[in-house]
Amino acid sequence: MRRPTAPLTVLALALALTGCGAKVSGDGSDDAHDASGRHRAGAAGHYPVTVENCGTRTTYDKAPRRVVTNDVGITEIMFALGLEDRMAGYAMPDDKGDLDGLPWKAAYDKVPRLSTKPLTKEMVLDARADLVFAGWNYGFGEDTGLTPAALGKLGIGSYVLTESCHHGTDGSARGVMPPLKALSTDLTTLGKIFGVEDRAAALVKKYEKQVADAADRAPAAAGRPSVFLYDDGRDKPLTSGRYAGPHDIITKAGGENIMKDLKDSWTTVGWETVVARNPDVIVINNYGDTSAAQKKAFLESYAPLAGVPAIKHHRIYVMDYAELVESPRNPAAVGDLARYLRGVRAGG
Repeated sequence: MRRPTAPLTVLALALALTGCGAKVSGDGSDDAHDASGRHRAGAAGHYPVTVENCGTRTTYDKAPRRVVTNDVGITEIMFALGLEDRMAGYAMPDDKGDLDGLPWKAAYDKVPRLSTKPLTKEMVLDARADLVFAGWNYGFGEDTGLTPAALGKLGIGSYVLTESCHHGTDGSARGVMPPLKALSTDLTTLGKIFGVEDRAAALVKKYEKQVADAADRAPAAAGRPSVFLYDDGRDKPLTSGRYAGPHDIITKAGGENIMKDLKDSWTTVGWETVVARNPDVIVINNYGDTSAAQKKAFLESYAPLAGVPAIKHHRIYVMDYAELVESPRNPAAVGDLARYLRGVRAGG
């Protein structure tokens, strides 16, 4: 892992839970309970707290207070935990869909959008961040110089999205656990860091129930349709291995991810592999400069795919990017896909 190994201390004010949100209330020396007797996150006794993230153990003396996030799923993990008051801003492209109907609309309106481009070191410094929450290829990258190690030299902490943890001998592959477990892991760990463990536990319980309910509606095991996740790409398609969100979404919805043997998160494959595995359904990841309609038109016109059941029977299902990367939208996406797959007969 290319992560700093020394314990990390970040400056912050303590949190007080109010409803689902988290608000600044003191410097960590306040009493442990508010007037109503509820435990106040960040109060004396909670810190220091030590957590493990992508194989690195880090100790926090206080909760971070100026967090900067990269991309939609990571940002919404913070919002779901009610931590918008702890954020200094986020970076997110314009192609991530309509945000108006989301339960986090008020948080999006409150937290500054720093850029429609991926995070840079300059953005982080300008925002006076004390913690950057991003992922490898979700903001962090050796090529850009924005890495946990580089930020550590500047006294800025990092939290790496678990879906993107590096693994393998050369550190090029990503993912270390099933995607929905990665979501629960990040919620639980961030709950400890910010002193909102009860909120995190409630979210994990809610999301697990959503996934279990969807599984009850999924196709029977004997008739599971095979599914190919198509992100983009003409010469070689970008798809999901077993450690990216789509794998668990497809599996829990009652489908069979045809690329489940790939021990990676998001990765490219050859079209010949897709054709050989003969998917019953193709799921399109809707984002980027190429629209879902354009991606669908390409798939339907690409001659090597003409014989696969998904194309022959016009079974192309569109999902939004924010549903497919690790995010609080994953559990509901399982249910939506399960309803679609119930009408698909494997091999038909």
